[in-house]
Parts: sequence; C-alpha cells; structure tokens
Amino acid sequence: MGIDRSAAATAAGETQIDADPQAVFSVIAAIDDWPAWNPDVKSAKLEGPLRSGTAFRWKSGPGTIASTLQVVNPPTEIGWTGKTMGIKATHVFRFEPNDGGTLAHSEESFEGLIPRLLPGYSRKTLDKAIKGVLSQLKTEAERRAHAA
Repeated sequence: MGIDRSAAATAAGETQIDADPQAVFSVIAAIDDWPAWNPDVKSAKLEGPLRSGTAFRWKSGPGTIASTLQVVNPPTEIGWTGKTMGIKATHVFRFEPNDGGTLAHSEESFEGLIPRLLPGYSRKTLDKAIKGVLSQLKTEAERRAHAA
C-alpha cells in the first residue's frame, strides 16, 4: 500500500525503535489503545477484527475521523484511509528489523479542498503529526519491550 504521492500534502518520517518489529506492530495495531499512549488521540474504536476492510473511528484534533484498514500484514505493515472535514487521508506504517530493533517508517497524504487551498499549512500539520506519532510509538514500544 502506498500514499497518494500526487496529493496536495504529503509527509514521511522514520525512527529507530529499541524493540522488535512484532512488539512495535502490536502497539500501532491495538487501535482501541491509541489514546493510552498517544496524547493527540482522544478516542479510538475498531469496529471489527484487525484486517483489511474493517472500519474504525477515532478523534484527533477537532474532528472525528472515519477510517478503514486497507492493509494489515503483521509485523511489517499496517495502513488505512480516512475522511474528516472533507479531507481524504492515507496513512501507512512499515516496520523492518534493523540493528537489533526496528526501523519504523510512516507516511501520510492529504487530499481535498483544505489541503488544496492551504498546502503549506497542510504539509506542516502532516509533518508535525508524523513526527509526533513516531516519537510516541517509539516511547510506548520501548516501554513495553523493557517492561517485558
């Protein structure tokens, strides 16, 4: 799965995590638990099994996002599409073993009226969100790995 590279706004980032890919994947795949470790997520609810085609709703920022899992390949990849306030988003996480831990890569695209009218603002928003989620994911995955 890939993001929409022709979208009005895109962002990507990566971080090294001191935990194995399965541990990192398990943190991001437990969608209902996102608010416990990511302060940017106020609520999240998976509406079925963790597999392609399953919907979930979550609140981040001012809007509730209606998302659908598009790819679930433990422990290497998870991705979804979502819509909120006229913005269509695509988000992908990939995890690969690296140097005794995991290289976590995340990328996202925004398409719609707001990103087209405010592309600079939309790119900054996405970049901040990618950096934030990778930092929070690193902290939580490493906390769990070291506690085990």
